[in-house]
Amino acid sequence: MRYLPHTEADRRALLATIGAPSVDSLFRDVPESARLTAPLDLPDHQGELEVERHLTALANRNVAAGTVPSFLGAGAYHHYVPAAVDHLIQRGEFLTAYTPYQPEVSQGTLQALFEFQTQVALLTGMEVANASMYDGATACAEAVLMAQRLTKRGRAVLSGGLHPHYRDVTETQSRFPALDVVAAEPDPLGTEDLSDLINSDTACVVVQNPSLFGHVRDLTSLAEACHAAGALLVVAVTEVVSLGALTPPGEMGADIVIAEGQSLGNPLNFGGPHLGLFATRQKFVRQLPGRVAGETVDAEGRRGWVLTLSTREQHIRREKATSNICTNSGLCTLAFTIHVALLGEEGVKKLARLNHARAVDVADRLAALDGVAVLNTAFFNEVVVRLPKPAAEVVDALAEWQVLAGVPVSRLIPDAPDLADLLLVAATECTTDADVDALVGALQEVL
Repeated sequence: MRYLPHTEADRRALLATIGAPSVDSLFRDVPESARLTAPLDLPDHQGELEVERHLTALANRNVAAGTVPSFLGAGAYHHYVPAAVDHLIQRGEFLTAYTPYQPEVSQGTLQALFEFQTQVALLTGMEVANASMYDGATACAEAVLMAQRLTKRGRAVLSGGLHPHYRDVTETQSRFPALDVVAAEPDPLGTEDLSDLINSDTACVVVQNPSLFGHVRDLTSLAEACHAAGALLVVAVTEVVSLGALTPPGEMGADIVIAEGQSLGNPLNFGGPHLGLFATRQKFVRQLPGRVAGETVDAEGRRGWVLTLSTREQHIRREKATSNICTNSGLCTLAFTIHVALLGEEGVKKLARLNHARAVDVADRLAALDGVAVLNTAFFNEVVVRLPKPAAEVVDALAEWQVLAGVPVSRLIPDAPDLADLLLVAATECTTDADVDALVGALQEVL
């Protein structure tokens, strides 16, 4: 039997109280095309054993990135996670910890968040960081809304090298605040000049580094152009390991830095959960979304931690809240913190060097193939490759060879036929010589 707690009379009373004519009217913001018109084609019920067998069979059809040569990237990366990370986050006091509303009983959680914020500020070259967001895409949207509040302007410019998922989430979040989002055309060559799109109504410019197409840029001049026009520069980083090798965005003049933290401490997990990083200048801290854990002393002078800022609708009046994200990715954040602590500063730099060196090897091997062109002149651990045939077809063919060759750009930008021959190829410290040989050999056969 289905568990339906409300009777028909209950439902009528609830609808009458809120002034809605029907339950269906509560879903009016969901497009008709996204609604079911009939029940899903599923069995009415099965026993637990039968369900487990069926789901196991479905799961076995997946190919995990760690089981075959994998060159997947485009915002989610396969890195090695030390065993100590999983061991520590599964301790009961961490695994079951809840939101730290009461600092007296949440000192461990608050200290971990404080250490996390310190790590993020150091990596990004910024002055203050929050206690994390859901993921990089939602952090990007929150950064744009923060820029709107700070500048009192209604226009955001998004780079053509920004990940389409980040762009889509930002456009969705900007709908109700009436923020005009201007997205530049895709930038596979890394040559765009966004300064021409900045005007007196621009709240911020959002640029990804390395870009979706793997290009690494010096953003100093763009920051200067933004500041000259009274706009803010928001830098997005989808591969946080790159911050171990590249100039931090803060040193290039960024006002807000957002990032996806999945690469450190968190496996791919078939797409999530991940965690968003968010850092900014101290002078903007009052408009920082989410939470900030701070250090203090108690009445007896003992060191302790508290929530210094909690400007969310859970804590203050809704109209004064800076974010409607109702949780940070606590366990993912802790995994990130433990991984970074295990690596240390030198370890993060070494990990970044390993990633870049492996990507250089992959790029050189691919560039030597007939008909294949690597379009990057500067990159970290991911490049965009032009193939002599549609990249999606090549990826499907290489999957038959048990090689995950990368992400076709057409999967992320399906309405751009001129990009259909582009393939994003990522390499990490997990990529072996045998993996590269398998990719090159299979690609030669397919092409």
